[in-house]
Parts: sequence; structure tokens; C-alpha cells
Amino acid sequence: MQFLVNENFPRLSICLLRDAGLDVASFSEEAPGTKDFEVLARAAQEKRIILTFDRD
Repeated sequence: MQFLVNENFPRLSICLLRDAGLDVASFSEEAPGTKDFEVLARAAQEKRIILTFDRD
């Protein structure tokens, strides 16, 4: 499985997922401040599951 985490996702959780062997891309590391529609577009393009704590 491939995941895409939004910038509000805890860094420790990202590390734990990666340590478990999962493929995790992180906007907090790559492009903080990215708009939600861009996150959705990338997830769809790369067929990734979005992980977020965003409530809107």
C-alpha cells in the first residue's frame, strides 16, 4: 500500500509507518502549505491513500 500524509500528520507516526515497511510520502517534508485540492490530485495520480488529521 502507498500512503500520502498531509502536513498535519504526526512525524512520529510517519516514521513508525515507514519502519513497518510502508511507502509513505509526506507533504510536511516535501511541500508544506500545499492546498487540499493539490493533495487530492497527487493522491489520485499516484493511487495513494490519504492520511490526515484535517477536519475540513
